[in-house]
Amino acid sequence: MARESRRIARVLLDSPLPQLDRLFDYALPEELGEVSPGVRVKVPLRTAGRVVDGFIVEIAAEDDADRPLSEVDGVVSDVPVLTDALYRLARRTADRAAGSASDILRLAIPKRQVRVEKAWAQDAATPVPKPEALEAAGVVIDGYAGLAEVLADGGRAAIEAIPALDDGVPAWTTLVAAAAVRTLAAGRSSVIVVPDHRDLDRAVAALEKMLPDGALVRHDARQANPDRYRAFLRTLEDAPCVVIGNRSAVYAPVRAGLVVIWDDGDPLLSEPLAPYVHARDAALLRQEQEGSALLFAGHTRTSDVERLVQLGWLQDVRAVRRVLPRVQLSTPQELEQGGARMPSSAFRSARSAAAEGPVLVQVARPGFAPSLVCADCRRPARCPQCAGPLGARNRGAVPVCGWCGRSARTWTCPECSSTRLRLASSGSERTADELGRAFPGIRVIVADGAHPVERVDDKPCLVVATRGAEPLAEGGYRAVVLLDGPRMLQAPDLRIGESCLRWWSNAAALAAPGAPVHLVGISGPAALALATWTQPGYARGELETRAPLHMPPTVRVAQVEGTSASVRAAVESLRAIGLPPDAVLGPVPVADGEGRVRALVRFEYGAGPAVASTLRAQVIADAVQRRRGRGRPAKATLGVRLDILEPEI
Repeated sequence: MARESRRIARVLLDSPLPQLDRLFDYALPEELGEVSPGVRVKVPLRTAGRVVDGFIVEIAAEDDADRPLSEVDGVVSDVPVLTDALYRLARRTADRAAGSASDILRLAIPKRQVRVEKAWAQDAATPVPKPEALEAAGVVIDGYAGLAEVLADGGRAAIEAIPALDDGVPAWTTLVAAAAVRTLAAGRSSVIVVPDHRDLDRAVAALEKMLPDGALVRHDARQANPDRYRAFLRTLEDAPCVVIGNRSAVYAPVRAGLVVIWDDGDPLLSEPLAPYVHARDAALLRQEQEGSALLFAGHTRTSDVERLVQLGWLQDVRAVRRVLPRVQLSTPQELEQGGARMPSSAFRSARSAAAEGPVLVQVARPGFAPSLVCADCRRPARCPQCAGPLGARNRGAVPVCGWCGRSARTWTCPECSSTRLRLASSGSERTADELGRAFPGIRVIVADGAHPVERVDDKPCLVVATRGAEPLAEGGYRAVVLLDGPRMLQAPDLRIGESCLRWWSNAAALAAPGAPVHLVGISGPAALALATWTQPGYARGELETRAPLHMPPTVRVAQVEGTSASVRAAVESLRAIGLPPDAVLGPVPVADGEGRVRALVRFEYGAGPAVASTLRAQVIADAVQRRRGRGRPAKATLGVRLDILEPEI
């Protein structure tokens, strides 16, 4: 007697619990009718006694109809928002990071908007680039040796963008727009990922000039939920498009023929939510899965990308003709001899250029005086309440703590009992105040987080900007002065040299052709790389330095944090798979961690799958044990983070 068959759905639950990160079988009742994979559903969770959201990943027929299965409670929407390619990418990305696929999908798929969904139509016409746009794109592509072949063959490349302005916008935006137009003409979509809203707006301005109507889709963190969901639904259509957005745009469910990551060294491309996947790593997995072309572009090159270039996995693509910035270095000795913050050569250059147009002065920190010291013994001034650093909001202002915000009207130095304070540093506002006195009659504009400025005209002015907040100047800056370099390099960060070189290079790229760029008070490899514009060489040197020390990116690093017992169990499981004893650093107590400890694990890239699966198994085991009431830790369960940022090492 033949067994009766039934339809079953394999569902991925939308749950943060690690033990639920797998597919669950549910019976599909007949009253639901035809159901497609990828739709949102509600299903009962027997252990919790409640109904949870999920996505149908697969639909299959089962012969064993007697197996007890819960039924799908209902279909939330008929729109298949989870494509097969998106699920496989989320699964691979989560497995590499020892995380949950549902955490990835939470970043990739916006919340449902019923009105938007009802108004959505899938009969949009396929955008076709205009001939003049294709011709302009071809001119740009031909300016980079080998780029046309990369785009045509689905290759992988690291591109050093031209440090210049093109028709009022940065030249790199024209480059990515040209690549997107060529890909769209071939009938494929493109995904462009940029760090922040400034880069996004500048790239969109270039794309709108070259793309046809209906081809550009923004994936912007500033969008309202309806707009974001409307844009997501557009990416589900068959018509190719160009998706541009911040880090989560890398998961856009299009048939990508090209993925571009701009400025991958920017920390904003590292996801702060579990499982903490960097957009660069997600793009690498996506390219391997889909076979699309992959471009890493920037004015500098990270050691991560340079490692792939050295392995031959990425092709090194550079511009055929480059007009490089005219960088001039002033050594620390020049500052010591003059006793001024800006050497005479940079001062004269800025004064001469300010008479003709805008001049950019880059500083390290915002505010007036971010830090104060005792005027007598030079000890850093700290808040009596929380020991945070004291700063001044303007000249003669009452000191205020940078942590708790309390005023310190009656501060006394614990070292020498002095009550006098001295300004120890200059922020953007104090620098603007000083330059306003030194450049009488010249406009001074402050551009930082509290005073955002997108663009300045070509009239004479001084623009004092913090790193990353530099506005565009019409026609480019007539001079660029990079201050506070020594202070920037003092940050306790393994990659501070790379970061400084990236900040300086991005600022120098805003200069007008032939305009001088002054790097103040810096010598050494980073300064030499900027002066000669050989940033890939600096990244290569960083790799050679870190390799003997087994530091990233020559190896991968995982952070394991939890109670002493849970971390010890995780470390023992890693040693059981063959990791050497010196691969584990620690564990050490976590500051204010209520008895928690932390260990770092260094391992080769080839051991990545085994390490990730082992740590994930420990996280699940620890969570299950805690749920059963045995060995409850004081805080959350065992936490694992792979490929952590270097400041945490």
